Amino acid sequence: MSPSPTTPQSTRERILDIALELFTEQGYDKTSLRDIAERLGTTKAALYYHFARKEDILLELHMRLHALGREALERLDGLTDGQQRADAWPVLLDDFIDQVVEHRDLVLLHQRNHSALDQLQHNDRHQAENDDIEQQFRRILQSPDIPLQRRVRMACSIGAVIATLATGEAVFGDVPMDELAELVREAVRDLLGSQHPAGL
Repeated sequence: MSPSPTTPQSTRERILDIALELFTEQGYDKTSLRDIAERLGTTKAALYYHFARKEDILLELHMRLHALGREALERLDGLTDGQQRADAWPVLLDDFIDQVVEHRDLVLLHQRNHSALDQLQHNDRHQAENDDIEQQFRRILQSPDIPLQRRVRMACSIGAVIATLATGEAVFGDVPMDELAELVREAVRDLLGSQHPAGL
């Protein structure tokens, strides 16, 4: 059963969605809690029930992007050995690209608010989340069941996806995200070689 429009959870998500729009449109530094409240149609005081600080809103939006990568890593963790993970990697990476394209607004948020996001590096929750994802990723790439050459290609491929799509607007200007994603897929296929399983 989905929450009603007046439940705290739906209001919280609406705040995040509106903040995402404003942070992307006019920048994090130029957006106030009052701006978010006005677009939501409520008072600034009402926002404090859900978020004490504007930084807390930014952190939650950043975690939405983390969730995309975590989902792929958890699917890999569900496989029993390194070879299965290596075979599944191209499909999961392709799915990850789809997720990034679908959530391009989150990517734009990161591209346009570097200095604000840098401030999150000292946040304990952010650091713990980063460490956890990094440890999962290391476990996969350290697997002795996967040949070294393939592990290197896997590491290079995820680096290529993140580096290219995360810096897309700054580097490639107004190239549509869909077009850029297809070029990234092509580059990833070259990196990973011809093996590309049809599915999991």
